[in-house]
Amino acid sequence: MECIRQGKIGGGESHLLDLVENLNRDRFEPIVLSFTDGPMIQKLNEMGVKTHVIHTEKPFDFTKWGAVKRLMIEEMIDLVHAHGTRANSNVNWAARSLGLPLAYTIHGWSFHQDQGYLLRNLRIMGERYLTRRTNLNISVSASNQKAGKQFIPGFESVVVNYGINTKRFNHAAQYPDVRTELGIPKDKVLVLFIARVTHHKQPLAMVEAFANAIKVVPNLHLLMVGDGDQKPQAMELIQRLKIQDYVTLQPFRQDVPAVLASADIFVLPSLWEGLPIALLEAMTMGKAIIASNVDGTCDVIEHYKNGVLVETDKLVSNLTNQLIAVGKDAGLRKVLQINSLETVRDRFNVVSMTQKIEKLYLDLLNRRS
Repeated sequence: MECIRQGKIGGGESHLLDLVENLNRDRFEPIVLSFTDGPMIQKLNEMGVKTHVIHTEKPFDFTKWGAVKRLMIEEMIDLVHAHGTRANSNVNWAARSLGLPLAYTIHGWSFHQDQGYLLRNLRIMGERYLTRRTNLNISVSASNQKAGKQFIPGFESVVVNYGINTKRFNHAAQYPDVRTELGIPKDKVLVLFIARVTHHKQPLAMVEAFANAIKVVPNLHLLMVGDGDQKPQAMELIQRLKIQDYVTLQPFRQDVPAVLASADIFVLPSLWEGLPIALLEAMTMGKAIIASNVDGTCDVIEHYKNGVLVETDKLVSNLTNQLIAVGKDAGLRKVLQINSLETVRDRFNVVSMTQKIEKLYLDLLNRRS
């Protein structure tokens, strides 16, 4: 049973989709439990994967634990894989009470530097509780693992990097012309922000930095793709800064490879990450990268080699400077694009990722036997 917090498609959900699609069906029959409905459920159903939704948006929602346990019994589950903190918090008791081996992929810790002292320490306590009651912890990056060891005494995990489906994300393939669809001129240097429009991803800093950058490099155009609670604020800020002619807004789109193919520069100014799948997808499509210097991202990006890193301290000014530098220098963009593609070609392959996880599953099952 693959368990995920939501049916919307984000980084962890994209990972789950790729994992389920590539699992060896002669050995494994995946069933997916999500705690909200959404496009991911529809996609899984189209793939012929059995899905269940037990609705809750709360972590540690003990009112749902009984239903989760009954579902595991009904589906005769042999192994449980929780993706993310909320999913683990709502399947942990059921799996343990049934004696089922439980794997936990930490797509990003629930505690962060920008949280208040009390909240952060409560989150650390929650992660300590979960990781100690899980048979196998999987870190998606070395820095993700390091953070766990720093804040959780005795924490142990196996590092398995994300893998990208190069059949879907193929820089050499032909895709529908998103620029023509959206009326974005071919001669513009297209900057792409594609993420949940939430505080975590810093969309307001993105808009403000872009507004500063076009004063120096007026040939830039910003395409923002995604939805979230800060989208109304982002739209208001665009109007207030009078840059609406330079910005195109889109809701979440299913045709992510085509959107990436249309762009020149991909920007990810997150405050924290585990290992951002969107970053790897953009690199697989050969984009020039500007990203914040946070856990996960810093494991992949070498500054001014295969991308540009910006510090989250004074994020707007740092991001402005790099948008100007990369935006006005076509030669630099070309170097970054070539090197980003080379970085992910061998290190982040979905087939090898799935094979590593399959071996971990078999080890857990053998240990149980």
